[in-house]
Amino acid sequence: MPGKTERKVFARLGGNLAQPLSEALTHSGFRRSQSIAYRPACEGCNACVSVRIRSGEFTASRSQKRIMRRNGDVLRAEVVAEATREQFALLRTYLDSRHPGGGMSDMGLFDYVAMVEETPVNTHIVEYRKDDGTLLACALTDRLRDGLSMVYSFFHPGEEGRSLGTYMILDHVQAARAASMPYVYLGYWVRGSDKMDYKIRFSPLEALTQNGWEALAV
Repeated sequence: MPGKTERKVFARLGGNLAQPLSEALTHSGFRRSQSIAYRPACEGCNACVSVRIRSGEFTASRSQKRIMRRNGDVLRAEVVAEATREQFALLRTYLDSRHPGGGMSDMGLFDYVAMVEETPVNTHIVEYRKDDGTLLACALTDRLRDGLSMVYSFFHPGEEGRSLGTYMILDHVQAARAASMPYVYLGYWVRGSDKMDYKIRFSPLEALTQNGWEALAV
């Protein structure tokens, strides 16, 4: 945000209690990166709000239904959290097109391997492919007792007509519902941020407030 410097609080995840600790911290507004859980802790600012979709109550909008139909040919597969060069090539294409100069713009192969494989919790990658085997998108996802937490996702920028970012969220809502999980965790939302506003299109959405998780009014 212009004129502001981010500050975070960190917790290390490890040992036999890594999974329950990660779940408790996720419920408290933390996000995971490798074996670290973090949360914004900025003085005088609470703009970053943790949000999650109520998967069981979610109803797709007309445009979201069109996106699901448009991707009816996509093949979905959950794979173990092991980095591949194919995934990394797609990530580089995504970063170079969508986030040049961003915080991850200089990510190399070994950085990607660490992001995927250095995890003490129950995590996996969802790969999305065309029927000819072409990799379209990936989502690094943690499995919690009460839902799926989308840690990081990326997709081919040349497939704009598919709206793959939205499609992956819709697919995770379906997966959570099929597993009787009530939530899909989307990370942080910042009111008024153009890059974050897509999250409020998934209703009903809950936000973590001082009083706990509550329905988000936008």
